[in-house]
Amino acid sequence: MSTRQELVPVVLSVPGANLGAYMTTVHGIPVLTADEERVLAERYFNEEDVDAARQLVLSHLRFVVHIAKSYAGYGLPQADLIQEGNVGLMKAVKRFDPGMGVRLVSFAVHWIKSEIHEYVIRNWRIVKVATTKAQRKLFFNLRSKKKGSGRLSVAEAERIASDLNVTPEQVIEMEGRLYSFDASFDAAPDEDEDRAGQAPAYYLEDNRYDPAVQLEEADWEADSTERLMAAMGKLDARSQAILARRWLAEDKATLHELAAEYGVSAERIRQLEKNAMEKIKATLTA
Repeated sequence: MSTRQELVPVVLSVPGANLGAYMTTVHGIPVLTADEERVLAERYFNEEDVDAARQLVLSHLRFVVHIAKSYAGYGLPQADLIQEGNVGLMKAVKRFDPGMGVRLVSFAVHWIKSEIHEYVIRNWRIVKVATTKAQRKLFFNLRSKKKGSGRLSVAEAERIASDLNVTPEQVIEMEGRLYSFDASFDAAPDEDEDRAGQAPAYYLEDNRYDPAVQLEEADWEADSTERLMAAMGKLDARSQAILARRWLAEDKATLHELAAEYGVSAERIRQLEKNAMEKIKATLTA
């Protein structure tokens, strides 16, 4: 056998251009024997022969198509799933060591699925639904583990949690995420009047920077401060000092500290503070 196995040259377009033609082409590429694969893998591993890597990738494209088909239920373009899987295949070829004693297809399946998983999670919803390892596991396995199309019972959630080595609470949370939906902030152009009024844009207004609101808040704060200072001015000097030290100072004093300063008990300071607060309240509400 020749030590430099060559494949038939392939003219291959990207999947999105013509998916049917792409699939026909990749299924027409010969499958490598174990010896042919080993020779090519050694050429790339030992000599960094890029042409050998190319041939390894081409001969396994049909395998990527097969895996990508299993993710058709997520509503994402088949061509995009294949493209992402191809990226994973190329990463696998780059890291493949022929001395491990396994076929490339066995080694590559992890990398292919990993890239497809990332694409699905990133594009399935506007808001990312799975970020932790447990959430990812549930995202790709929960629907197949359910026995029916209805909501999960507690017993079923516990069974699935046991099978996937997660908690029942994580199972229930992921079920809610899977069956929720994205809502557009603005109403769709063709939405009728009644439904358009339900769009978040109509009831989630941010008025923080509205000049009228800011002016109203500034006036209210200035008026409140003026009235508080006027009420404080009607107190005796000791009561003013106690309130200022207890509530207005940056380093607030304790009852015992003020008691030591004024030579009275902490209870007396508390009474003076309470009386002063009641007088201010009466003035402000008058």
